[in-house]
Amino acid sequence: MRFAFKRSLSPVAYCAIHIQTGTRYEDSGRGGLAHFTEHLLFKGTETRSANTVNSYIEKLGGELNAYTTKEETVIHATVLKEDLRRAVDLLMDIAFRCIFPEREIEKERGVVLEEINSYKDSPAEQIYDDFEEMLFEGTPLSMPVLGKAKYLRKADRPVVMDYYRKMFREDRMYFTVVADMEEKRVVEMIRKALGTYSTDPAATLDTSPGIPGYIPQPPAPLPVRSPFERIIPRHNHQAHCIIGARAHAAYDSRRIPLNLLVNILGGPVANSRLNLLLRERYGLVYSIDASYGIYQDAGIATIYFGCDKSNLERCLTLIGRALEPLRNDLLSTRALSWAKKQLLGQIAIASDNGEAQVLAMGKSLMTYGRVIDNEETARMIEAVTAEDIRSAAAEVLAPERLSKLIYM
Repeated sequence: MRFAFKRSLSPVAYCAIHIQTGTRYEDSGRGGLAHFTEHLLFKGTETRSANTVNSYIEKLGGELNAYTTKEETVIHATVLKEDLRRAVDLLMDIAFRCIFPEREIEKERGVVLEEINSYKDSPAEQIYDDFEEMLFEGTPLSMPVLGKAKYLRKADRPVVMDYYRKMFREDRMYFTVVADMEEKRVVEMIRKALGTYSTDPAATLDTSPGIPGYIPQPPAPLPVRSPFERIIPRHNHQAHCIIGARAHAAYDSRRIPLNLLVNILGGPVANSRLNLLLRERYGLVYSIDASYGIYQDAGIATIYFGCDKSNLERCLTLIGRALEPLRNDLLSTRALSWAKKQLLGQIAIASDNGEAQVLAMGKSLMTYGRVIDNEETARMIEAVTAEDIRSAAAEVLAPERLSKLIYM
């Protein structure tokens, strides 16, 4: 089990276990098993009942939670620093000693099926899953995290237990802590818990910081399918549209300028180019977002908006006009400087939170074999040139590469 620690000055401590599992690691025909298993992690262990698991941290005034993505399942807790040992013990117990009672599996199956149905009533969320399923068709990334109802109905206890034993192993786990404590004390705490709860008597904790500048050997890139354009009839008041393309993977250095480009175009700020154009200037949308999702062997850059059906074509035309100068022209020195300043500020503010830090550390450790801190990230962003931005736009957002999905 790999480990990373950061000293804080807060009375609150944060800990998390990242497990390298998720939708992409499921066997064929078992879509949603990773997410379903995550739900069941809180349904009891060999020594704790479901009620104890769910209330243990809350009784300390803390929080316990988990989530699943296409490449990881994360269990994390927030407690006062004097209760960190209790949180560490609980996370280890959940990671190694779950029992998955039959009655709880049946109850939680209904909960997850309702979660899937709720997405159908939220086109702004459902459209992302549908778009990725089409864009990554034929690859392990095509299955939505929630899975499909037809597969979940077949997920019985032997299936869940087999998946848990196969994927929840020490060599697939990354434990991170942010707390106002001596690192040595935290390491001893985690080693003791690992020895207590792990089913492998040879399990160890790797506290090495990783090799500076090291990038793991990237996996083979996923095959790319031809761009598509699909219109799906939906009984919605608005038209919902997502435009996007395959993009750079986690180990590709071009991800840095692309991230900066996407933030300029439609990041979470009012001064993004698309928001200024479609909302502030013409009043055609309530919101418009650009995003960049990164996986080990692929990436996805998207633009999403919802609008009145009569304004759909006008919005698409305006987006096309906004993309053209980014593909063909260089940003001015001033514009590039402000874009970098804005992104660096967003990163710094977002990471000024212990929970965000502990989760980012685990993701970085799992992906890159080491924790990439804000200082290293800042250096990479500052090194981006105007030509890097133009090249990213020309390559990823070229008209012939863009796919489109519309709910009408």
